[in-house]
Amino acid sequence: MQIQLPDKVQRIIETLTAAGFEAYAVGGCVRDSVLGRLPSDWDITTSATPYETKELFPRTFDTGIKHGTVTVLFDKEGFEVTTYRIDGDYEDNRHPKEVTFTSSLEEDLKRRDFTINAMAYNSKSGLIDIFGGMEDIKKGIIRCVGNAEERFTEDALRMLRAVRFSAQLGYRIEEATASAIRRLAPNLRHISAERIQAELVKLVTSAHPDYLRTAYETGITKQVLPEFDLCMETEQNNPHHCYSVGEHILHSMQEIEADKVLRLGMLFHDIAKPQTLTVDEEGITHNKKHPQVGAKMTGEILRRLKFDNDTTDKVTKIVRYHDEEVGLSPAGVRRAVNRMGEDIFPMLFAVRRADISAQSDYLREEKLQKLTYMQELYDGILRRQECLSLKDLAVTGRDLIALGIPAGPQIGELLQELLILVLEEPERNNREELLRICREKHF
Repeated sequence: MQIQLPDKVQRIIETLTAAGFEAYAVGGCVRDSVLGRLPSDWDITTSATPYETKELFPRTFDTGIKHGTVTVLFDKEGFEVTTYRIDGDYEDNRHPKEVTFTSSLEEDLKRRDFTINAMAYNSKSGLIDIFGGMEDIKKGIIRCVGNAEERFTEDALRMLRAVRFSAQLGYRIEEATASAIRRLAPNLRHISAERIQAELVKLVTSAHPDYLRTAYETGITKQVLPEFDLCMETEQNNPHHCYSVGEHILHSMQEIEADKVLRLGMLFHDIAKPQTLTVDEEGITHNKKHPQVGAKMTGEILRRLKFDNDTTDKVTKIVRYHDEEVGLSPAGVRRAVNRMGEDIFPMLFAVRRADISAQSDYLREEKLQKLTYMQELYDGILRRQECLSLKDLAVTGRDLIALGIPAGPQIGELLQELLILVLEEPERNNREELLRICREKHF
């Protein structure tokens, strides 16, 4: 197996080996290279101590020197170089209390999480694969290095990472590794919300977002997203649906592009169905007001997981409006865009199409035709550059003040009245017409 190392990585390895040390590219960059993927970054492991590494390169900075990591700078590009190490006891299910430097590459690789991430490479020695990473790549499995319970006890986040890697690569989790997750999943409560969030986003934006099912089956979501467990356990006896709420969510995520906001929107769009479930006399299930309740729940969940305000706002609005009725006329669409937001409304075409695609065949063609017609109306509105919000109005508050209307709340009220008018009659959005209306109303 030959890997083409970037020139700068090759230079770092050659500099270290020329000084009498061992050095290899290691971890994810080796895995991605083997898979024919372009690594996002390159990590290097070496028998040199951090201080010996620093002496060999003119520009370095201490990234985590206590844990053996120095960043070597080449032309403003940084490469992490870490000394072979053995991790000490883990006190917080995440970080070792101390590390011990070692001269053994095998000892260093032994502490890593999964076999596919425990391979090293340099152009002289070739691929070093002590724990069967290549074989596991061929089999398409995620397997811990050594004892799975030990690896997950050291760092509980590795359990969620196992599911994330399986989703990104389309691999299954080897049974002993999966069994260890089922036993130790409660330890995830010790992991910070920020780390959980980062792994969850990588999972739902992967090629297989439906592998969140594995997180449910192994008890992970019970710890980090218990609301989803309720969805997996809530059946839908309704002609529009053929899956449980949770399975519908998983299928809907597969039907939309791998964008963070859109995938999260699908993950949470029906999150409140268990809370709003009713059953009529005929045994048909209904979930009235689930978008409104779901929007509130989504905001709470995303804040709990420490998502940024922009993502939280957009995803919450997608959940709130994903099922809202839109009048099938130009005026109805203009009102909807104004109400839902010019940034959110265009997303809803993909959201609704994914939602419909994950439902039963009942009325599917009619639903899709309706959605297509709505999009045609919206495209026409954009093409004609019709007014959709206050910023598109042909007059401003300054214009009304110049007309002699006193500054104050009535300016905003009058502008809102004008907006309502031009949403219905876009041809009236010209300065002269709107100023004439204001004169008539005020004087």
